[in-house]
Amino acid sequence: MSESAIPPPTESDGDSQFFVLSLYITGASHHSARAITNLNHICETYLPGQYSLEVIDVYQQKEIAQQEQLFALPLLIKRLPLPERRLIGDLSDTRQVLKGLGLLPDLE
Repeated sequence: MSESAIPPPTESDGDSQFFVLSLYITGASHHSARAITNLNHICETYLPGQYSLEVIDVYQQKEIAQQEQLFALPLLIKRLPLPERRLIGDLSDTRQVLKGLGLLPDLE
């Protein structure tokens, strides 16, 4: 199913939740740039006004990589709503990202 076949949530889809997201990247790499672009598109399409996004460059803040126990980048951490989830990669598979965020049921 293509991204266009995934309907964005509507106000009547239930209680809106606020999402707290952290995206860890490695400088201005191609994968980092794609992850930022893809995540911004997903958030604006499926979570407009319902999220905060912090982008952290581990090259600029190396101590964070150790504190967060990062082992692969780019890495998205959904901190809220619980449970916390981690998604690795450039976030180009919209369906997988939505599942990881808990916005699509896991039907598999």
